[in-house]
Amino acid sequence: MPVTAPRGVGHLRGDESFPAAARRALGDAQLRRNLRHATTTIRVRSGAVIGEVPDWQELRAAGSAIKADTMARLPELLEQLEAAVTAAGGTVHWAADAVEANRIVTDLVRAAGADRVMKVKSMATQEIGLNEALEAAGIEPVETDLAELIVQLGQDKPSHILVPAIHRNRAEIREIFLREMPGVDPGLTDEPAALAAAARRHLRRTFLSTKVAVSGANFAVAETGTLAVVESEGNGRMCLTLPQTLITVMGIEKVIPTWDDLAVFLQLLPRASTGERMNPYTSMWTGVTPGDGPQQVHLVLLDNGRSAVLADPVGRQALHCIRCSACLNVCPVYERTGGHAYGSVYPGPIGAVLSPQLTGVADNASLPYASSLCGACYDACPVKINIPELLVHLRGKAPHPRSEAIAMAAAAYTLDHPRLYAAAQRAARLSRLAGPRGGGLPPPLSGWTASRDIPAAPPQTFRQWWAER
Repeated sequence: MPVTAPRGVGHLRGDESFPAAARRALGDAQLRRNLRHATTTIRVRSGAVIGEVPDWQELRAAGSAIKADTMARLPELLEQLEAAVTAAGGTVHWAADAVEANRIVTDLVRAAGADRVMKVKSMATQEIGLNEALEAAGIEPVETDLAELIVQLGQDKPSHILVPAIHRNRAEIREIFLREMPGVDPGLTDEPAALAAAARRHLRRTFLSTKVAVSGANFAVAETGTLAVVESEGNGRMCLTLPQTLITVMGIEKVIPTWDDLAVFLQLLPRASTGERMNPYTSMWTGVTPGDGPQQVHLVLLDNGRSAVLADPVGRQALHCIRCSACLNVCPVYERTGGHAYGSVYPGPIGAVLSPQLTGVADNASLPYASSLCGACYDACPVKINIPELLVHLRGKAPHPRSEAIAMAAAAYTLDHPRLYAAAQRAARLSRLAGPRGGGLPPPLSGWTASRDIPAAPPQTFRQWWAER
């Protein structure tokens, strides 16, 4: 089993560091307006429906406890899931990494005699770069989720877990449809209803003529072998019922123990994600039902670095994530930079703690610093992932420059010698002459104080105050 996700495949590593990408995003005024409008709208809706639930905190605690229990016995539950799916007529495949998962799916599509697949929105398939793998094999992937379709037609990348095209406004979407969508009406307006209708007409042909579908899964019930997908548009329901072959790619952390546990998450997820009391479409299937729905059902269980995350007693909290995106919608950093700056299919606070663990911290060393540690993400998370704690934990694992190690060693030596510490305190009083932002400090200290207010040294130290009394 590989320790981390392999390089050169999938979308977990960016081409540049977060600070460089974020600096460019901050200069895009239209992007910032789009993000501010969208995240504010989602926050307001979500807050309203969460406020209706008197036991919301108890639900959060229950979700957290279920996830902790799941991670504690993950191998056992995965074997139970495999047995249940197999007994129901499905086929289970185990994929150690993105390369193996892509090969499995490609071979299954070829075996079905298809050259096109329709896709339900899936973070796992984006993570492994499945679309690119299918295209390389001569197979056309068609995204059926509206936002994913916008991203695909625009040859773009998702920038949000729940709303992949959140960085686009409706005028930009209209231009993409006019430019890339076959047979679209040239008089198409940018009204949301008109845009949705154009997408519906475009996709209907795919639904009726494609015999293989690829999906993800929000949850998998080990007890029964049931897989569940929740969505708001109905495209998922079409993909899960019309084709002859259904292939589901699922991260191993999505399993939950029992059917009763599912009831907890079906209350948490819609309120935290879309601001709805329940998802308009909740589709569940258990293996194969003769004469009804897909007759070839496959489940690909994906590791791709998750075992490495599970091995970290602190870091494994990141595997509790149910992909609701609540942390993105409250994060002041994400709201100003958008998802592309993170360089991973998992943006925002959860991406800042999940992506580095899946790839190895060195490959995403800047992401744990993409946060002010304000704690809003922890408060919003429906399963109580302590993201600030994880960020600090991963900062400790990130590579640090030698100069920083030397500075910390010098500080430790000073603090360990009282006379030297007292002399340092007296010297620190001189920093009061450097101004409120430390503009007079020499490099490299001037770089630190360029973006931070240096605390003003007090008129006298505690030792001096004590000696006077």
